[in-house]
Amino acid sequence: MAIRTVTQTKPSDALPAAEMDLIDRFCDALWLQHGLAKNTLSAYRSDLTDLARALTLQGGLLSASQHDLEHYHASRLGAALKASTTRRRLSVHTRFYGWASQTQLIHQNPSAHMQGIRAQRPQPKTLSEAQVDALLDAPNPTTALGARDAAMLELMYASGLRVSELVGLTVGQISLTDGALRVTGKGSKERVVPFGERASDALEYFLNGKNGINDLHPPRQQLLHGRASSALFVTRDGASQNGGMSRQMFWKTIKQYALLAGIPSVLISPHTLRHAFATHLLNHGADLRAVQLLLGHADISTTQIYTHIASARLDKLYHANHPRVQKSPHKP
Repeated sequence: MAIRTVTQTKPSDALPAAEMDLIDRFCDALWLQHGLAKNTLSAYRSDLTDLARALTLQGGLLSASQHDLEHYHASRLGAALKASTTRRRLSVHTRFYGWASQTQLIHQNPSAHMQGIRAQRPQPKTLSEAQVDALLDAPNPTTALGARDAAMLELMYASGLRVSELVGLTVGQISLTDGALRVTGKGSKERVVPFGERASDALEYFLNGKNGINDLHPPRQQLLHGRASSALFVTRDGASQNGGMSRQMFWKTIKQYALLAGIPSVLISPHTLRHAFATHLLNHGADLRAVQLLLGHADISTTQIYTHIASARLDKLYHANHPRVQKSPHKP
């Protein structure tokens, strides 16, 4: 039997309506069963669309063989994809064909015995406590934009929110009195997250002004210019539909402040402060389960990756408690 070669097609190639409908049905099923976030479903849809384009000459998604899937993944090893992207593609393809098999759209699951190319989970980029201090001190709070950015950075480090959770916050989700916020994370799961005094002070100033400086025109109101918006972190030009900041704008913002703070660009990612939040908590003795709940991780194995970089506390505990490492009291 001749071996089929997975077709390489251009991203602009249009898919048949039947293929698009199939992908829509699968994503709808995922949303109904697991309540996946909009961004996750969008990534899944993109992954399946790319696979469907590659399988055009083989008859589409439902005609794929195990060889087709293995060839597809092998052909993309040199595409300089992030390890997380590679893992996600393997996961979504397996889930899709499992769903297609359960719904009897196919008789045999081509991914059932597939030996996937497993990418190692990378260690998250994080910052030292001194670098975090420099980053948080970078915005100029005497301007409306600086006050907003200072509040955003302080809150992200104080709460460990995901970027999508941070930029999606509304004023009603914040309680300055309780020093806590309510946020809906992945899987539509709501959690309550505390934040400390520094973040609370930055938010108080951004929302209401203080010390007579901006009492009549608090920074947030200055940015709104009379517009109405429920978004907490609004933009000067109303970049998004509700006037809130986008994830892309936050990424650009944090890069600018990292440059001002003298932080190497290799250490910066959109989730830099989220990673620092988890790492520094563990370094200071926080329980892994508590950090999991604060981060909103469904599985503690996701949180455990931070134990590999929270080395400061482990090193301190080792030197303080190992009987062969402790220094003996000086004997006269």
